[in-house]
Amino acid sequence: MVDHELLHYLEGFITPERKARFLDVLEERTNYITVAIEDVYQMHNTSAVVRSCDVFGVQQAHLIESKFGKRLDKDIAMGAQQWVDLKRYNSTTDCLSTLRGQGYKIVATTPHENKSSLNDFEFDGKTALFFGTERDGLSKEVLEKADSFLKISMVGFTESLNISVSAAIILHTLTSRLRKENINWRLTEEEKLEKRLDWTKKSVRSLNDVLARFHGTK
Repeated sequence: MVDHELLHYLEGFITPERKARFLDVLEERTNYITVAIEDVYQMHNTSAVVRSCDVFGVQQAHLIESKFGKRLDKDIAMGAQQWVDLKRYNSTTDCLSTLRGQGYKIVATTPHENKSSLNDFEFDGKTALFFGTERDGLSKEVLEKADSFLKISMVGFTESLNISVSAAIILHTLTSRLRKENINWRLTEEEKLEKRLDWTKKSVRSLNDVLARFHGTK
């Protein structure tokens, strides 16, 4: 449960405009769609996908880092890592298990499957979009355990897009479509409060001193 008294106290240290901005952004945030990025080597690609999550209102990004370790460049992410919840995993198995436990359908993005094009995709519950590398694609484990496959239709000679470009196209298309659906896609009120508190903490200078003063008055 969110400490409402603490939230009210901390919001006194940010501008009314920033508070209003948080409220506006939270109204467009969703956990109905989430993203999982599997062992992407190029740091700028992971960072760009996280940035796209923020831009298109996807609140969580799941980073599988079993091969290359942490692959996030804060300069490329442009601060998006502050506003998007990053969940990190040491194995694909752990990520798949966690998302399934949270009720997500596993959707593998790949240009080599003919099951569903982006234009034909229909939501069948909470959706976790898995992205792999441009060269190797997703692992055999993801492809075998996926509930469905998704591809971007292409009409040129090139068979694949950079992962960050693919993610941006897919997220823009699906989040735009989701907001037109009769689906409860928004964050819960409790989730919104949790993010308000989290984002406000990240916006307060000398947070530890401010928290010490708050707890000293209770």
